Amino acid sequence: MATDAPRPVIDLPTDPREPAVAGSEMLLLGRRIRHARTEKGLTLDELGQLVGSTASQLSLVENGRREPRLSLLQSLAAALGTTTTDLLDAAPPSRRAALEIDLDRAQGTATYAALGLPTVRPAKNLSTEALEALVGLHRELARRDDAAIATPEEARRATTALRLWMRERNNHLPEIETAAEDLVRRAGYSTGALTHSAVASMAADLGFTLIHVDDLPHSTRTVTDLANGRIYLPPASIPGGHGLRSLALQAIAHRVLAHSTPRSYADFLRQRVEITYFAAACLMPRTAAVAHLSAAKRRKELAVEDFRDSFGVTHEAAAQRLTNLLTEHLDIRLHFLRVGDDGTLFKGYSNDAVRFPTDGTGAIEGQVVCREWAARSAFTRRDRATEYYQYTDTPEGTFWCTTQTGSTSAGGFSITVGVPFGAAKWFRGRDTTRRRESRCPDPTCCRQPDPSLAARWAPHAWPSAAVHAHVLSPLPTGAFPGVEDAEVYAFLDRHAPR
Repeated sequence: MATDAPRPVIDLPTDPREPAVAGSEMLLLGRRIRHARTEKGLTLDELGQLVGSTASQLSLVENGRREPRLSLLQSLAAALGTTTTDLLDAAPPSRRAALEIDLDRAQGTATYAALGLPTVRPAKNLSTEALEALVGLHRELARRDDAAIATPEEARRATTALRLWMRERNNHLPEIETAAEDLVRRAGYSTGALTHSAVASMAADLGFTLIHVDDLPHSTRTVTDLANGRIYLPPASIPGGHGLRSLALQAIAHRVLAHSTPRSYADFLRQRVEITYFAAACLMPRTAAVAHLSAAKRRKELAVEDFRDSFGVTHEAAAQRLTNLLTEHLDIRLHFLRVGDDGTLFKGYSNDAVRFPTDGTGAIEGQVVCREWAARSAFTRRDRATEYYQYTDTPEGTFWCTTQTGSTSAGGFSITVGVPFGAAKWFRGRDTTRRRESRCPDPTCCRQPDPSLAARWAPHAWPSAAVHAHVLSPLPTGAFPGVEDAEVYAFLDRHAPR
């Protein structure tokens, strides 16, 4: 199935270090012409006489430096006893030709140019083994270069670009929706929560068996053995929990969406978003989910908690899934936030004009949201067992929000879904009397201290700031999924069938 899958759903800009595609195609054409010429035993001069061109002009064509006119291409094909279709074939004519093309591409990048090293021409006297060594070195250079640029700033820029790309599409990826729904239907799903046995059937449909082990490499969430058709998962920590189903579905997604090893942090991030989306689209399939939400809207009883309970998922998963479906299918614009109990924004999405705080790169992660927002004011109440509803007046308009709080070993957090005032009529909790005003980003709203307190304590206060762990945590390196190859290979060898 993976071989028939479409190109990546999220098509982000390509790596600027790569040469243009047209240049690569010209080089491939030139190598095919050279291969056909040498197979015929012709020199450049001899071929030039046959087609009415000079050896120097043909050399430029063979080295991808000049694009031949159609008339010359037709003459070359006739002289070489082949066809223009064969010369334009996208596949390299030989292993050596493929290596020569890879070497030329690598030496044409800005990364190599910055080294100030001479260009190596793949002449006849350069052995194939030497070519393989050079190409291998360039690949490792590119890998290390990718790892080096995955700095926190680079990661934040990539995250921002992806968030904006998704917002333009209302967080909706129809290709993944279709792929997920097709797979769950083949597993016998009709309605309600997707069972563990259904997930196992979906894996089997793709030729995989789910196996739970307690010795997964520390740097992995799952490991897939492509040779033996196995997906290794951690043991169940909470019986019936949503987590293991989601992990298995994300591992399956790599195969369904035909992912290959990511070449950059942006590519890694795109794949992570795609597999997370696929897992959610399986756990809350589009047809059943839209039917539930449409019925709730007609009753004016839309509620995250009902949606969550209907499909047996976490509150956060249900809230995020609403961002995929409400705008596209129910014409409701909305925003979503996950915020720490200190006000730190960890995740956010909006297409309803609410303004999130951002840094200089445009990233929202790690920023502090206004104290008056429901995402933070929900922490001030004593009873946190139920949903918290609030209207908030902002410079961008009035928004209604529903917030649920929770806690982990790292501290408390809140999950918020909000909509503009006019859309609140469709939701349970719209009759709340709680209302606050946020003037952020005006610093006088909640960031500037009381003048009298500042005057009293500023000369005497010396706080030691806490640093959020995610600011200093290392980004994935090496092969970008963030795993140690040696550990993974040893793991697979332990568990491979004998």
